[in-house]
Amino acid sequence: MQPTDYIIPVLLIIIAFIILVRNIRVVPQAQAFVIERLGAYSTTWHVGLHFKIPFIEAIAKKVSLKEQVYDFPPQPVITKDNVTIQIDTVLYFEITDPKLYTYGVENPINAIENLTATTLRNIIGDLELDETLTSRDVINTEMRTIIDEATDPWGIKVNRIELKNIIPPREIQDAMEKQMKAERERREAILRAEGAKNSAILIAEGEKEAAILRADAQKQTQILKAEGEAEAILKVQTATAEGIRRINESVPTEAVIKLKALEAFAAAANGNATKIIIPSEIQGIAGLAASVTEIMKDSSK
Repeated sequence: MQPTDYIIPVLLIIIAFIILVRNIRVVPQAQAFVIERLGAYSTTWHVGLHFKIPFIEAIAKKVSLKEQVYDFPPQPVITKDNVTIQIDTVLYFEITDPKLYTYGVENPINAIENLTATTLRNIIGDLELDETLTSRDVINTEMRTIIDEATDPWGIKVNRIELKNIIPPREIQDAMEKQMKAERERREAILRAEGAKNSAILIAEGEKEAAILRADAQKQTQILKAEGEAEAILKVQTATAEGIRRINESVPTEAVIKLKALEAFAAAANGNATKIIIPSEIQGIAGLAASVTEIMKDSSK
């Protein structure tokens, strides 16, 4: 055999090897391949190594099984009270059935966007502007339920829908800002009034407590003063009684008693009294005292 006779078999072997290698496929994690055989759906490949029959089988679509996010542009929506607002939504979904996703609908993302817009218009059309601005959670839940049910035949599961922005007309925004400003000013006035009220109450309570404390202090002072005076009087009376007792114990003579009476008269005479009534006993004592004085003078001569 000539060397040229080996060329064709070698080429065929090389071509067969290349075809074999090119038809070996590895499906990555979180992906799935939809396989068609002669133009009809055959199977779905999941993670792992797979071999595709050359010229018979083909990969119709590579599908990502990860959760996907789509931010749809703002949509004009009319509320129940005839206010046109702009609302843009964010959709979170994942593909649960690659076969239904491939053959269920043409351009699934565009279909979901249109479905979201029509569903949003239906829901907002039953709400007024104030309800729309304060009912995001209710709108999100209702939209997710409706769209998830509608996309189930497409092999798509809608996890959640969020209203990203709700943009009312410019004049409505200006009116809302004025209303918010008036509300803030009203709250500020209320807070100031409450502050002044609380301050006045605290001042009045402070003055009341101070007056009570002053009255208590004055009362305590008077009580202590009265107690001191009473104690002083008691001590004087006790001393007087003790003096009388001792005098009685010493059995004083009549002359001593008369002399004490004379001393008491002298003490009374030195006071501020304008009239003094002298008892007869005192007059006798005074005469006796004068006689004694004269006698003492004569003896000294």
